Amino acid sequence: MDEPLYELSAALGRKLERLGWRLALAESCTGGAIAKAVTDVPGSSAWFDRGFITYSNAAKVDMLDVSQATLNAKGAVSEETVLEMAEGALANSLADLALAVTGIAGPDGGTPEKPVGTVFVAWQLRGRPGYCVKQQFSGDRRAVRRQTVLFCLRQACRLADDEK
Repeated sequence: MDEPLYELSAALGRKLERLGWRLALAESCTGGAIAKAVTDVPGSSAWFDRGFITYSNAAKVDMLDVSQATLNAKGAVSEETVLEMAEGALANSLADLALAVTGIAGPDGGTPEKPVGTVFVAWQLRGRPGYCVKQQFSGDRRAVRRQTVLFCLRQACRLADDEK
């Protein structure tokens, strides 16, 4: 077991339980790794509602209501897409907080504008606008994905702390 991921997931669970919130995830480049991390925590069913692994564009459209026009204009790896993913995760779940992630883990798929390691992460609380950050991670595919999961869990903990 990855101890740092487990500790962050457990901390997030405690924070969400204290707030009475449930979490939904919309994952692309992480392929369910965030959901795995949070469900490694015993009792996570009290605060984790569901996860959507939407690796393809069709899955983003079908499961999260991401607009095909957004995908055509901005691409799957974009602020606009990840914000729609977070919104769709909330619309299609019982969660209070949605976290969404899309990016280029590599080794292929990068461009000069969006090199390998480019990741967009979005969070949205039900009834509030979402927000997004762009990160640039380094290393191989495994390293980019692990850094993304750690970043997402840390940011979700910070968001929960801000809502005390």
